[in-house]
Amino acid sequence: MRKFLLALVAMFAMAGLVVAVEVSLVKFDKDKKEVTVKEGDAEKVYKVTDKTKFTTTDGKGENAKEADYAAFEKRASGGKGGKVGGKLDIKADGDKLTEVTWKTAGKKKTDK
Repeated sequence: MRKFLLALVAMFAMAGLVVAVEVSLVKFDKDKKEVTVKEGDAEKVYKVTDKTKFTTTDGKGENAKEADYAAFEKRASGGKGGKVGGKLDIKADGDKLTEVTWKTAGKKKTDK
């Protein structure tokens, strides 16, 4: 019984190392590959690595599609409008991003 409880505690401790949270993008430094985000009232800096996974979803948070670093860089740098900001869902391991997801507005279809 003691081994089981210790194994259970160890499992939950390891699962707690990866943190998932919705944040607001504050700044992106593409030279250093660092993202500054605001979590609640605090600002934190995370590094984008070669292992970071990028995903986009539609406006409702559905229909996830894999994206690449170039798409993330465009989004984080402000895109066409030059506006930096917006919401991101991130998962981080320490100060390194493991996964980044953002919603895209997409084009509206019209019936003719």
